[in-house]
Amino acid sequence: MKNKNLILLLLLLSAASKVSAQKQDIYRKGWIDFNKNGKKDVFEDPKQTVQKRVDDLISQMNLEEKTCQMATLYGYKRVLKEELPAESWKNEVWKDGIANIDEQLNSLTSYTDDAQSQYSFPYSKHASAINTIQKWFVEQTRMGIPVDFTIEGVHGLNHDRATPLPAPIGIGSTWNKNLVYQAGRIVGREAKALGYTNVYAPILDPARDQRWGRVVECYGEDPFHIAELGKQMTLGIQEEGVASTLKHYAVYSVPKGGRDGDSRTDPHVAPREMFEIYLYPFRRVLQEAHPLGVMSSYNDWDGVPITGSRYFLTDLLRHKFGFDGYVVSDSEAAEFLYSKHRVAEDYKEAVRQVVEAGLNVRTNFSMPQTFIMPLRELVKEGRLSMKTIDERVADVLRVKFKLGLFDQPYVADPKAADKTVHTPANSELSIQMDRESMVLLKNAGNLLPLNKSAYKNILVTGPLATETNYAISRYGPSHNPVTTVLDGIKNYVGSSATVNYAKGCDIIDPNWPESEIIEFPLTDKEQAEIDEAVEKARSSDIIIAVVGEDAKRVGESLSRTGLNLPGRQLKLIQALQATGKPVVMVMINGQPLTINWENRFVNAILEAWFPGPESGTVIAETLFGDNNPGGKLPITFPKSVGQIEFNFPFKPGSQANQPTYGPNGYGKTSVNGALYPFGYGLSYTTFAYKNLKVTPERAQNQADISVSVEVTNTGKVKGDEVVQLYLKDKVSTVTTYEFTLRGFERVALAPGETKTVSFVLHPDDLALLDKDMNWTVEPGIFEVMIGASSEDIKLRKDFEIQK
Repeated sequence: MKNKNLILLLLLLSAASKVSAQKQDIYRKGWIDFNKNGKKDVFEDPKQTVQKRVDDLISQMNLEEKTCQMATLYGYKRVLKEELPAESWKNEVWKDGIANIDEQLNSLTSYTDDAQSQYSFPYSKHASAINTIQKWFVEQTRMGIPVDFTIEGVHGLNHDRATPLPAPIGIGSTWNKNLVYQAGRIVGREAKALGYTNVYAPILDPARDQRWGRVVECYGEDPFHIAELGKQMTLGIQEEGVASTLKHYAVYSVPKGGRDGDSRTDPHVAPREMFEIYLYPFRRVLQEAHPLGVMSSYNDWDGVPITGSRYFLTDLLRHKFGFDGYVVSDSEAAEFLYSKHRVAEDYKEAVRQVVEAGLNVRTNFSMPQTFIMPLRELVKEGRLSMKTIDERVADVLRVKFKLGLFDQPYVADPKAADKTVHTPANSELSIQMDRESMVLLKNAGNLLPLNKSAYKNILVTGPLATETNYAISRYGPSHNPVTTVLDGIKNYVGSSATVNYAKGCDIIDPNWPESEIIEFPLTDKEQAEIDEAVEKARSSDIIIAVVGEDAKRVGESLSRTGLNLPGRQLKLIQALQATGKPVVMVMINGQPLTINWENRFVNAILEAWFPGPESGTVIAETLFGDNNPGGKLPITFPKSVGQIEFNFPFKPGSQANQPTYGPNGYGKTSVNGALYPFGYGLSYTTFAYKNLKVTPERAQNQADISVSVEVTNTGKVKGDEVVQLYLKDKVSTVTTYEFTLRGFERVALAPGETKTVSFVLHPDDLALLDKDMNWTVEPGIFEVMIGASSEDIKLRKDFEIQK
C-alpha cells in the first residue's frame, strides 16, 4: 500500500510539474498559446486574417466565456476592490474573462469618486501593474483572452499627472485641426505607454442648449466644426495603436430644458434635424476616421431608448455608417430601459432588449455579474439566441485582435512610460493649446494688451483668481500642480509692479441657485469683501477681475437655471467699475454666460474657458501681449436664457428680430440677437480679406469646388486668424439652414504678411436631406461666404451646380 501511495504521489507531482511547465511555455516564438492546449490554433496565429481568428476563437468558447466578453469591470475602488489580482479572483465571474476594465489604478479624483492608488505613479509602476493584471487573465483563464483597458480622455488622459489639455469647449475654441490631431497623438501615446488600450474620446455631442452642464465637455454647437476636430482627435489617438471610443451616441446633448442628472431624456429633435445636426459628426468621424469604439447614450429619442434601439445601434451605426468596432453603454444606460424609460417589465427584459438592439458591452457601477447572469439565463431560456451572442462577442474580439492584444497583450517596455508620459514636449503642446483657446470678447480703446511698464499697481480680484479645480476637472488628468491666475500675473510682472489681491466675493452666495430667481440682500460679510476690493482698486492703476464658474458649477449633472455670473460677482464688477479705474474681466467658465452689463460697461473681456494647469501663466501672457488671442467662439453667447434655443446654424427666420417696419412692424417686446455670435473673436491685430476665387463657377453634380482667398495681417503685431467658409443654398426643395459652416483654417500671420487660404467643397458639403430623406446634391445656385465669424462676412461669391 505504501508503494502504491508513493507512486500516486509521484504521478501527481509529475502532472503538476507538466501543468506548471505548460503555463510557463505558453509564450512561443511568434505566437502565444492562449488556450494552453500546446498547439497553434487559428486564433493564435498572427498570419491569419482577423475574421478567421475571431471565428476560430468563438468556436472554442463556452457560454460563460462569451457572456464575460459582454460586460465592463469598473476599476479599483469604483467596483473592483483589489488593485492587483487576488486569490479571490478565481471565484469571481471574471475567472472566465472580461471585456474591459475601466479606469484601473488611475488615481481618479473627482467630487463623486476618490480612487487613489499606489500604482498610478511613477508611470512605469502603472504599466507594470497593468501587465500583472493582463497576465492573470492570459494565464489564469481557460481561453486566455486579453482585457481591453479603457480610460476617459476628453481633455488629456484621465490618469494621475498625465499631460493636461484645456476643457473640450476650449479645444473647440482653437479651431486648429492640426493642433487637435497632435493632442490626440499625445493622448493615445500616453495611454499606450501606461497600458490603456481604449480611450473614451472624443465627445461629438453638439452643445445646442447653453444651460446644459456638459457644454464644457463639448467642442461647440456646430456639427461641421465638431466633425472636423473630432476626426482629428480620433485619428491622433488611433495613430498610436489604441482605440478611440466616440461619445455619446446619440441625440444626447439636448435634454428637455437643458436639464441633466436624473432627467437625461426627451430630446425634442425632429428627424431631419437629428441627421443634419446630431448624427452628422458621428457619421463623418465614423466614415473618415474609423474609430474602434462607440458609447451608446442613456437618453431616448422619439420614445425609444437609444441603447435599446436596433435602429440606432445596428441599422444606422453599422449598416449605414459602416461601424465595425464594439458599442459600450454609458453607465446605467442598459438599466434605464427598466428603471427610467420603463419600456421593459423587469431588468432581465432590459438586458434582452439592449443585446438584441446591438449593444456589445454593458457598463455600470455594479459588479459585472449583474448583467452577465441575466444574460446567461436568457440564453438558457431560449429568449436570446446563441447566434446573437456570437455576433456581439465577435465585435468585441475583433477590436481586441485589431489592437494587437492577441499578439502582444502586454506593455512591451514598462520603464519607457516614465520617458513617454507628460514629457516637456507634451507640456509645451498642452500650453500652446491653452494659448490658442483664448478668445478676446471685448477690447474697448485697445486697453489690451497691457503695457507692463505702464502699470505699477495692479489689483487682481474675483473668486476665480486663486481657484484651481477647473484645471483638473472630471475626465482629464488629476494631481497636476496648478498655477493660479493670481500667481501667473505675479510671476509675469515680477518686481516691475506691485500686485495686490482681494477676493471680492465667493463664486456663489449662500442662497444660490435660488438667488438666480430671487434677489437676496448682501450679508455684512459679502459687503465687507466687496468694500475691501473697491478700497484696493482705488489705489491701483488697473483692475484684473477673474470671474465665472468652477468645476462645482458646470459639468455633468450641473445644468443651470440662469446664465448670469453666479452669486455676487456682477455686484463686484459693478462696484469696481464705479471706481473709474480700467477693468479687465477674465472669464473662467464652462458655458456661455449672459454677461450683458459687463459687455456694455467693462473695458476688456477675455474668455479663457477652463484652461489647463498652466492657466495662470497663459492668461498672464495673453493679457500682457506675449500671446495674441486668436481663438474663436465655437458656441453662441445668448443675451438671455429666454432666447434659447439660440445657436448656429439656424433655419431661415427662426432667429429673426421682431419687425419694426412693414404691415406688422410694431414688434418691440423682446431682446434680439446674439451677445457674441458663433465664430466670433477679436485680436490685437487686424486682418484684411481679398481675391476670393471659386472654381469652377459652373459644375456638374458630384464635382468638387475649389475656393481660395487671400488674408493679410494689416496690423503691427503677429496674430492668428481663423478664416471661416460658410455656404448658402439659395433655393432648395426642403427648408435648409440659412447658411452652414463648410470650412475653416487657422493661419498665423506676421505684420504685413499675406497668405492664400484654400478650401475644397466636396459633394457631401453641398448635400441636403430631400423630401424622401435621401442625401442629395440639388442643382441650383450656392453662395460661398468667407468671414471672420458667422456674422462678420467679408466676401461672397456664387457658383452653380447644373443638372
